[in-house]
Amino acid sequence: MHFLQQLKVTTIVLRAIQKQEINIIIHRRQVDNNFICNIINRTFTKSNFIHGEHNIPLPLRNKKSKSSRNIENHFVDIKQVKVEGGFGGDGIISFLQLFGNDKAGPSGGDGGNGGHVIFEVSADVKDLRQIKSVNKAPSGQRGMGKDCFGKNGEHLVLKIPVGTIVRNLEGKIVADLDTEGMKFIAARGGAGGHGNPYFKSQLNQTPMICECGAEGEKNQYLLEIKSMAHLGLIGLPNAGKSTLLRAISRARPKVASYPFTTLRPYVGIIQYDDYEQVAVADLPGLIPDSHKNKGLGVTFLKHAERCKALLFIIDMSLNEPWTHLDILKYEISQFNPQLINRPMIVIANKMDLSAAKENLKLFKEKVNLSIMPISAKHGTNITSLLKDLRIMYDELSKEDTEKLSM
Repeated sequence: MHFLQQLKVTTIVLRAIQKQEINIIIHRRQVDNNFICNIINRTFTKSNFIHGEHNIPLPLRNKKSKSSRNIENHFVDIKQVKVEGGFGGDGIISFLQLFGNDKAGPSGGDGGNGGHVIFEVSADVKDLRQIKSVNKAPSGQRGMGKDCFGKNGEHLVLKIPVGTIVRNLEGKIVADLDTEGMKFIAARGGAGGHGNPYFKSQLNQTPMICECGAEGEKNQYLLEIKSMAHLGLIGLPNAGKSTLLRAISRARPKVASYPFTTLRPYVGIIQYDDYEQVAVADLPGLIPDSHKNKGLGVTFLKHAERCKALLFIIDMSLNEPWTHLDILKYEISQFNPQLINRPMIVIANKMDLSAAKENLKLFKEKVNLSIMPISAKHGTNITSLLKDLRIMYDELSKEDTEKLSM
């Protein structure tokens, strides 16, 4: 057997032993492939080398422990903001008095311009959490004597994620910011007022008049992110979505035994050994008639609309789990018929419970889709799920690349 092949086979066996604590004879010179497959199947993990699959990057294990602080870092993908440009500085009335010329003429300086409020697209920002509800730019400085103009107010630059849509309160799209570095002036600052030298004329050499600074614009916008995550977890309340997100990422959504523990979406990142990152969103629970705005209603369905692929989480411990899948598919199709055509994976969760195995058999008979049985609480079959998620992510990336090239 070739040295590299032996090394790969040995690595697979050692991983299986580490996960399931299987006692195996170390000093075995020739390891047969069927023997390895039997060990690996016990760990619910498939080997890329034995089964002849293409080389799928492996998910990285989080060695650093999660934070114990109770901090809620939920994902904000839609936000209404009020923006105000800065006030312009006032001009002043002033007359210059010099040695030997106490009537040197008007010398009031102009006021500075107020700052603009600008939306700037940045790849370093992932959501709208850092943007305040009310944002006001600094005002310009008033003018001073001896023709000293006031300082202009600095522009207030708000960083927003790539792919943000800016709507007015009527729902009309005023800006589609889909490229890094793009800027949109949300509110212009007021112009500074003129001092009394501006009004000097041949008939009026000593004007006693000046201008006040103009007010800045005041606008309200609705910011929406086109895509909040690559994959979205969809399920009924208490289906185990938050537990699964905790198992596959460093996100810490709230987990409890009562429904609707997740009221806002959480996004976790899956790390792979080729430095690729896949974003998975834990969405609030769906109930029947959500498309009629029951429960969290349309707000939840809007979150699902911003995911490129959908992961249906079904609780196998409940009776007739296939009806739950029908409810989920019906609700999203009623909200947006195109959602049902997106790539999807059906995940049968809570396989560690007693009634789950029997329900899974019935579920496979009723549903003509590929089903991934897991236990998010105990980590059963999580590795295989992460590989399937990476395959789906690669297919989505390939489709996006083909669309851009056309």
